[in-house]
Amino acid sequence: MQYGKVEICGVNTSRLKVLSEDRKRELLKTIKSGTPAERKRARDEMISGNLRLVLSVIRRFTGRGENPDDLFQVGVIGLIKAIDNFDPKLDVRFSTYGVPMIIGEIRRYLRDNNAVRVSRSMRDTAYRAMQIKEQLTTRNNREPTVEEIAKIMDMPKENVVLALEAVVEPVSLYEPVFSDGSDTVYVMDQIGDQNDDRMWLEELALREAITNLSPREKRIIALRFFQGKTQMEVAAEIGISQAQVSRIEKNALTAIKDNM
Repeated sequence: MQYGKVEICGVNTSRLKVLSEDRKRELLKTIKSGTPAERKRARDEMISGNLRLVLSVIRRFTGRGENPDDLFQVGVIGLIKAIDNFDPKLDVRFSTYGVPMIIGEIRRYLRDNNAVRVSRSMRDTAYRAMQIKEQLTTRNNREPTVEEIAKIMDMPKENVVLALEAVVEPVSLYEPVFSDGSDTVYVMDQIGDQNDDRMWLEELALREAITNLSPREKRIIALRFFQGKTQMEVAAEIGISQAQVSRIEKNALTAIKDNM
């Protein structure tokens, strides 16, 4: 489906206007400090002028059987939240702030409507943990540990981890993991045949590549991929933030790939 040439929710997407960065900045300031009538007009123009941003985000979620109209409406909700909460004093482009908000709103919608049903209490626990995580990150300028989140929630850290993992969207076998513009590699392409004669050669190469990692990288790779622990669990065990685990893991995987 070509979103630039169709109607979504009755909106002709080919005629959507795009605001300049200067105009966005001007409108955002008016939304915060203008008269009620000025704020309403500025807010309406800001919403209509950023609908293409919503379209660019929902393209990432195509191929999952979801109705584009539904995704668009949910994305607009995320856009409105971003507009209402954006601080014009921040030295960042609005899209830098808005895109994560739109993506977060769509992911929450997909989680709540996922075929794998999660209990309401489990979802509430997960969403509360996410809110606390955001608050602590803003307050302390760093990612909080699971223990810090669990302490505020007054519950065992295992329950927090379980709740957060329960609302993570399952990955489809047809999820694209790489594309060079002409050919796309999907998750299912990464699933090897255990009877492949090349497996033992790849295993030897993998073991050799791992030996070149630092002790911390080796430990994180072992916990994540040999013991099957989540990044949150690894962070709690090692005593660092989930963001640090993610960064170290990514660097380690890149090093392994380069060495192989």
